[in-house]
Amino acid sequence: MTVQVGQLAPSFEIQAYDRTKDNTDTQFKTVSLADYKGKWICLYFYPLDFTFVCPTEIVAFNNALGEFDDRDCVLLTASTDSVYSHKGWCDSHPDLAKMKHLMLADNSHKLSRSYGVLKEDAGIAYRGIYIIDPNGILRWQAVHDLSVGRNVDEVLRVLDALQTDKLCPCNWKKGEETIN
Repeated sequence: MTVQVGQLAPSFEIQAYDRTKDNTDTQFKTVSLADYKGKWICLYFYPLDFTFVCPTEIVAFNNALGEFDDRDCVLLTASTDSVYSHKGWCDSHPDLAKMKHLMLADNSHKLSRSYGVLKEDAGIAYRGIYIIDPNGILRWQAVHDLSVGRNVDEVLRVLDALQTDKLCPCNWKKGEETIN
């Protein structure tokens, strides 16, 4: 069964690569959804390391990390690659060398399968994105085809709307009137 908006987000405990740590021994750690209880979470999946569309998205999300932090939202990314692949890719790509949010390693495909984005025949994830509220409830999801990158500004717009906890009309932007 695939997770749906309004349901508890699938829990996970998974190995992650943390580029912000200098010591290789501390760059790899285990994280879980429970680690972020009480915070908003934006979890986005991408197909593969060492590809062409993926770094454009990852860099755009990374560049907007301060915007997510300002909204008390943890940013996590995941692919079916290993933490070692994540490290190798970041080491070899000048823009990814500046990576400041965790890269989850879904080698088992359990995470991408539980979120409903695993492309089973290829063993990779579609470009799924999920916003999870501080209570662990999935509040928004979108899945893009493999060839189409996402719009970070739209993700932030949706996060802003969700955080108002009010009715927000089409094309609503932070600071505009909500519907009473």
